[in-house]
Amino acid sequence: MTDRRQLGLTDVSASATPAAPASQAPASAVTEELLVTGMTCAHCVASVREELAEIDGVEAVSVDLVAGGTSHVTVHSATRLDDDALTAAIEEAGYTRVSA
Repeated sequence: MTDRRQLGLTDVSASATPAAPASQAPASAVTEELLVTGMTCAHCVASVREELAEIDGVEAVSVDLVAGGTSHVTVHSATRLDDDALTAAIEEAGYTRVSA
C-alpha cells in the first residue's frame, strides 16, 4: 500500500513553498474546516487547492483525501473568509461542498 504522504495528499500548502510540519503550521487566526465530495486523486486535490488559494486572504490549504468519499479540506487565513467564496471555489474546481 502506498503511503498517503508519498502521494502528497495531506499537509499540502497553498503556497509554492513546501508544506510545513504540523508543529510549524501557519500562525493563522482562522481555520475553516470544509467537507468536499467527488475528489478521487492527487489531481483533484491540486484543483481544489489552486481554486481556494486564489481567494484573497488564504494562507494555506491542506486536504485529507478520502477517494470517492467526503474529503476534509482545511483553509488557513488571517481573517474570516467569505463562505460563498469558499463554496464557489470548490464548485469551480468541479466538486461539491457538503454541510457537516
